[in-house]
Amino acid sequence: MKQAWTLGILAALLFTGCATSPTGRSQVMMVSDSQMNQLGLSAFDSMRKQGKFVDAPRERAYATCVANALIAVLPPPWNTQQWEVQIIGEPSANAFALPGGRIGVNQGMFKVATDQNQLAVVLGHELSHVVARHGAERVSDNYLVQGAVAAGTIYAGTRGTNAGYAAAALGLGAEVGILLPFSRIQESEADTLGQRYMAEAGFDPRAAVTLWQKMGQQGGAKPPAFLSTHPSPGNRAQSLAQQAQQLMPVYQQARAHGHTPACRL
Repeated sequence: MKQAWTLGILAALLFTGCATSPTGRSQVMMVSDSQMNQLGLSAFDSMRKQGKFVDAPRERAYATCVANALIAVLPPPWNTQQWEVQIIGEPSANAFALPGGRIGVNQGMFKVATDQNQLAVVLGHELSHVVARHGAERVSDNYLVQGAVAAGTIYAGTRGTNAGYAAAALGLGAEVGILLPFSRIQESEADTLGQRYMAEAGFDPRAAVTLWQKMGQQGGAKPPAFLSTHPSPGNRAQSLAQQAQQLMPVYQQARAHGHTPACRL
């Protein structure tokens, strides 16, 4: 009975919440935008209460300038949403955008993204995760994986297999076979969308290659490519360079039509 119930739940999950990303990729969505907005706002407020944000008016004004130029070219409803930018007192080069209209930039990012074009690469990428609803997609993926692991564990138990070993093996297989590859797809999609948004906003799309090369030189242990949640550095730089050339007319047209951001730290 329990096995049939779990398989029934999994089947129901598989056939609900179909969506399409801005690049035309099929997605499974089991949570609404309003739910994700609440999660994003809650996470940001939690960081605020924990004292993660620092008083850095120059850095905040600079990041807000770049963010506002990008937000102006996003599709609705994100281009009319109220966004808040905060600076986080962390030395690592990192940034994020959350559903609900919140952006965080680590202080360490300004040492790597050394001009407005390079910072636009980072923020355009992070905003693209929100526009493409990648957060909701990851939550939905986890629901599917949890259902599959539960069903597989119950089935293994009926076949005489140790349930604990089966759950561990299924969990690893699901992570490598579903969650991490999907994350790589999302990262590549955010690269593509973010580079287009920055060109439409009047930022030089060629800066994407420079920025990601600098990010790749930050050091630290790197996992094997098939276990990485990001595209391999070589493939990433090549894809970004090719797309930059294709986007140069978009960038030049944006500048000609008055999209000329002048954000300085």
